[in-house]
Amino acid sequence: MDRRVPSLVRSESISSGMAPFTQGGESPQLAGARRLAVLKKRRKFWLEVHLWLGLGLGLFLSVFGITGALLVFQSEIDHWLNPALYQATVPAGARLNTLDEIMASAQRVAPPGWQSAGAEVPARPDENYVFGYWMKRPTLAPEQGVSINIAINPYTAEVVGRRVFYHAWNPLKHCFVGFLFKLHYSLLLSEHFDDAGNIVVGFMALFLVVSALAGLILWWPLDGKWKRTLTIKKNSGRVRFNHDLHQTTGFYSLLVLLVVLVSGVYFNLPDQFKWMVERFSALTPEAVAKPAGGKDMTGDPGRIITHAHALYPGGRLSYVSLPDQRTRVFSACFEEVPELRPHVIDTRCLMLDGSSGEVLQVSDSARGSAGDTFMLWQWPLHSGKAFGWTGRILVFLCGLACPLLFTTGVIRWLQKRRAASFAEQRRGRLAGIPHA
Repeated sequence: MDRRVPSLVRSESISSGMAPFTQGGESPQLAGARRLAVLKKRRKFWLEVHLWLGLGLGLFLSVFGITGALLVFQSEIDHWLNPALYQATVPAGARLNTLDEIMASAQRVAPPGWQSAGAEVPARPDENYVFGYWMKRPTLAPEQGVSINIAINPYTAEVVGRRVFYHAWNPLKHCFVGFLFKLHYSLLLSEHFDDAGNIVVGFMALFLVVSALAGLILWWPLDGKWKRTLTIKKNSGRVRFNHDLHQTTGFYSLLVLLVVLVSGVYFNLPDQFKWMVERFSALTPEAVAKPAGGKDMTGDPGRIITHAHALYPGGRLSYVSLPDQRTRVFSACFEEVPELRPHVIDTRCLMLDGSSGEVLQVSDSARGSAGDTFMLWQWPLHSGKAFGWTGRILVFLCGLACPLLFTTGVIRWLQKRRAASFAEQRRGRLAGIPHA
């Protein structure tokens, strides 16, 4: 037998464009083609998932996106719309009241049936303390709100303003920012169906996460031509421009969109979300007040906060809550804590016992389990505050991208339907021509 035959066959195969066979008897080209066919089949499945979730939930995503973009600047918008509520009148020669005096005044003017209350501490001396009070719906008359704001002048400790934040039953009587919040996290459904709106929106967010990941699979270039998927082709027609706009907008907003959607699931389905997190890392239980004993310090929340801050120094007091009427637990949060700056989130919250003055729990990014840290990140990421103005602008732009994704997606779907209809008509006309 001629020993040159194998080499001759091999050389002829190469010269004729045929690749050598693999050990399994299949050429690399054929194996690659087979793998590409499998990927395209899977891609078709994810295209259906992305299409129908996008068509079914895209309008709601647009609502979440627009309201979320506005809520990134909710504090600035609320101050601009309601200057009289926030701007303090400073009497001549007046001094700032102590935190104890202001909180005592807030407790005296609290509405009947209030369950919890708190206020952001003004960063400027010419701003009022605006306390938010939350009430149980059964204790309210129809004209009252389930959440109201009461403004207290820090120099006189007197009530200088009052408004309904969330009305008990009429969404048109919410304040503007309250209306945005309700529309954003419950689509206003919870006005009449308790927490139904929160649950519905929470599951919508879950399905939108699936749709976003399906979009990533569809974006991924199987042929390795990355430039085509990362840019919009110049001088392209309307069909190609719309396709590229949808594709690039989805890709560049994907990371922020996923972060916002996942954190949205947490805020709307907190118990289920915590259960899932606990499968990976334990979470610290919420603080519980101990039985009251000895001196009752409930009337001195300011003194308790001052003492607690001495134990955990650093930062500016940014938020306080009134002691809960049942548990007597309340909280104080401090921003810009120097030792927390390396952890990005530089806020520390202290849970305090209003009876004993004891610090029950310390919550910050330097303490707790990995699960605690993950949970702590959810609100700063959702609001964009984790990265200052950069984060807020990214979340704002992501919110504006949502209606753009929905609009371009619908246009793309209509374009493909028209193309399919035209192709079907053409096939019908050709089928109707008699054969020679």
